[in-house]
Amino acid sequence: MPHRPYIVGNWKMNGNRAMLAEARAIDRAAGRYPDVQVALAPPFTLIGALREAVTAMGVGGQDCHAHAKGAHTGDVSAAMLVDSGADFVIVGHSERRKDHGESDGVVQAKADAALANGLGVIVCVGETLDERDAGKAVSIVAGQVDASMPVGEGTSDAVALGKVAVAYEPVWAIGTGRVAAVSDVIEMHAAIRARLIALYGEAGEKVRILYGGSVNAGNAAELLAAQGVGGALVGGASLTADAFLPIIAAAGNGEA
Repeated sequence: MPHRPYIVGNWKMNGNRAMLAEARAIDRAAGRYPDVQVALAPPFTLIGALREAVTAMGVGGQDCHAHAKGAHTGDVSAAMLVDSGADFVIVGHSERRKDHGESDGVVQAKADAALANGLGVIVCVGETLDERDAGKAVSIVAGQVDASMPVGEGTSDAVALGKVAVAYEPVWAIGTGRVAAVSDVIEMHAAIRARLIALYGEAGEKVRILYGGSVNAGNAAELLAAQGVGGALVGGASLTADAFLPIIAAAGNGEA
C-alpha cells in the first residue's frame, strides 16, 4: 500500500475522562510503531481532552453533520470537530445508517463536508447477513461505495494525500464476535478497490481499505496480512491499551 497501515479505534458511546489514562497508554504504544498510523475516535465530549493528552496518534469524530451550522439540535458540524481538535471523522457507520436512517446520499454529503473543512474521512460500507446469504454482498457494497464516497471539490487532492479511507464492516460481524472469512474479505476488498479506481482513476489505488468487525488480538494478524487490507477499524478492542496494542503490533509486524 502507498500509505502506512491505518489502525483506528472507534470508542462509540463509551468513555469518560477517566479513560484518558487508557488513551495515553495507547499513545505511548503508537509511538513505538512509527510505520503504523494509529488513531482514536472517542465520543465528541472527549475529543478536546484526548487531543491534549496524546501526541503520536490521530484524534477523530464518529460522525458529523453535512451542514456547517444551523437548527440541528444534537448534531456536530465538521468545523466544530476541527475546532475541538479532531483531524478526521468516521461517516456512514452501519449503526448510523440503521439507527438514524442515513442514506448513501447523506453519508456522501457528510464526507464532502468533512473534506471541505480539512478533515480526513473514513467512509463505512458493509452488507447485512441477509444480503450476504442472498449472494448480494458484493453488489450491495459496491453500490454503497459508488454512492457514499466524497466527490466534492478538493476530493482528488485529499485522495492523493491519503486523507480518504474506506472501512468495510460486514454488519453481521460488528460486535458479534463473528469475523468474515479471509477469502471473503479479500474478495470484497478487491471489489471495493475496483469501484474506487472507477471513481478516482489511478488515485483510487491510494485509498486505504480497512477491515472492521470484531477485530481483536487473536485475528488481527491474519486479517491485516490479507491482500488488499490497509488497516482496521476496531470497536470494543480499542477501549483498553491491553486489547488494542496487539492489533497495532500486528499491523507493524511486531510483537506487543
